[in-house]
Amino acid sequence: MQHWKNIIHLIECGQDPHPDPVVKTKEDWKDILDAQTYRITREGGTEAAGSGSHCSRFEPGIYNCSCCKIPLFDSTTKFESGSGWPSFDKPIVPHSIRYIKDVSYGMVRVEIQCHRCEAHLGHVFPDGPTATGLRYCVNSLSLLKAD
Repeated sequence: MQHWKNIIHLIECGQDPHPDPVVKTKEDWKDILDAQTYRITREGGTEAAGSGSHCSRFEPGIYNCSCCKIPLFDSTTKFESGSGWPSFDKPIVPHSIRYIKDVSYGMVRVEIQCHRCEAHLGHVFPDGPTATGLRYCVNSLSLLKAD
């Protein structure tokens, strides 16, 4: 529960800016990313449940941001959540994730973004099965798997 409290504290008090931010225009991102990845990462879209390439893969490796390539999650923290999206119990480095209160669609959730380039990743929930109690529910197109 402490991990969730830390996230809520970051939302309420704010996070420091990333020391090495990646800032690009919409046109720059459109030149770099395919249309679906742009929709998910730059426009806050969501993949259909179970459609992502990383949903059921559990090979060892690191998952990087698909936009700026910074490492975000380690496969050792990945678990099968049954949600239809890749799920992790913590990021590689806590400050690699930016947390934002999301009140869209009549719900209150916590959006997660890449702290470096502000790519939309998904959401984090306080219902994970591991010691952290967290479930980082991430769109596959937001991630690039490095071996």
